Amino acid sequence: MSFAQWARVVSRDTNRSLAGSSLYVPQDASDIAAQAQQWGMRLAADEVGADFTYDAVLAGDAEAATGAVLPAHASHFTDKEASAPLPQMSGAEAIDHARMRMPVTRKLIAELAADGALTGVRFAISIVLEPKTAVFLEELAAAGAVVGIYCDGESTDPRVIEELEKRGIEVSAQRAWSAERRRTEALKLLDDIQPDILIDDGASFARLLMRERPQMAANLIGVAEETTSGVRAFAAMDRDRALTYPVIAVNDSALKTNFDNAHGTGETCVTTMLDILGSDAFAGASVAVVGYGPVGAGFARRIRALGAKVTICDIDPVACLRAVFDGFETADLASVAGHVDMVTSATGVRHTVSLETMRRMRERAILGVIGGISNELALDDITGFARANAAVRDLDVPGGSTVRLLSDGDGVNYTAGNGNPIDIMDLSFAVQTMAIGYLLKHRGRLEKRLMTLDSSADEHIARVALSTRGQEVTATHTVPYDWRLSRFEDEIASENSGEKEHRA
Repeated sequence: MSFAQWARVVSRDTNRSLAGSSLYVPQDASDIAAQAQQWGMRLAADEVGADFTYDAVLAGDAEAATGAVLPAHASHFTDKEASAPLPQMSGAEAIDHARMRMPVTRKLIAELAADGALTGVRFAISIVLEPKTAVFLEELAAAGAVVGIYCDGESTDPRVIEELEKRGIEVSAQRAWSAERRRTEALKLLDDIQPDILIDDGASFARLLMRERPQMAANLIGVAEETTSGVRAFAAMDRDRALTYPVIAVNDSALKTNFDNAHGTGETCVTTMLDILGSDAFAGASVAVVGYGPVGAGFARRIRALGAKVTICDIDPVACLRAVFDGFETADLASVAGHVDMVTSATGVRHTVSLETMRRMRERAILGVIGGISNELALDDITGFARANAAVRDLDVPGGSTVRLLSDGDGVNYTAGNGNPIDIMDLSFAVQTMAIGYLLKHRGRLEKRLMTLDSSADEHIARVALSTRGQEVTATHTVPYDWRLSRFEDEIASENSGEKEHRA
């Protein structure tokens, strides 16, 4: 990806918000290359040009952009990091690299640890396993918790597995395992850990526990759910009164949805796809984005800035109306699947793209998932489909064309890329930490239902995040609010006050 293209995904509003702030922006060619590599872009310093200045971004290509965000870091990268991007680091180096840039998560875990709240608490965790996750696990373990993690092999960084095992954290993840073996190993981890708290991705761990170990599920302090698809599953269970434990919808926190989903996934899927498809993958391409939640909207805005003609497909009329007001066309997926260059699913719903939809796609069209759950594309309806563990592969659709499938239908940014940026995941794991603290503080007193954290949790995280960046918010307004005072009483009081002053 060229830097000119990177610059085109910087919005005018973002540039103005960065002007005069203390947030980090790249200053020279090697610094720019280092930051680009951090975001999954294969950019060498000599591609940038020694005479580049950040002012050129503000005055140049970025002026035509439509709504993306430049990642802002709190500190400069070292020369070593510039020459050794994340994919080339060892497991230990990658974890330490992430740890230095996750001050919010580390501070919040330290706050819990100070009261001994985490000592002896047993955590079974099922989320994407990469360096940022490893920092979260290690900080919990250092605070006295017992930690074990299961992850599908395709969603893991092998360097991290090896390093965590060296450090005494139980890890269950292998790419070569069959589906049945994965289930067996997941149950083994649960049996080994005997968890007090689950941290889940897609509600899969919790549902497995309910089916296979109902007593263990009934003994849980609670569950913290990371994803949109998982919250959707728990909401259905809550409606059916099937929950035997309290669940915190971490995904519904403003600090998760507004940052991780919209910016983290929305941006890194773009950079990953540029990396594997070519730097001009979106230039002039017609793209159907299925699902206009935070992930789909973030992705759509960014690829439009790179020259794509985007059509939004969503079953929710409100979401479609939002898309129209954001400047996109909307259409039924069935009507556009045969005409576009790319179909991208961003729903977290099983079989969003059916086999029939795949049959409509044109020859060599691209098919992929951002975010993602198992079989969001109906690949299980294709007899003989087998994983190839390839970033891009040809898929012969029965009764249809040959399409180019990304990452075997898994979420492209965490299987073919580096996952979400460290700054973003620091906020997401901070929300997980607040959820853990809430479950422990109210242990045994919570209803067995799906709930969200109070807004005060988001505010606390935001204040910590701002302070680590040298920023602050306006002082709290101390005048008490009187709900009985309407504008009528206020106006009468003002008039009476004015008359008294006039008579005086």
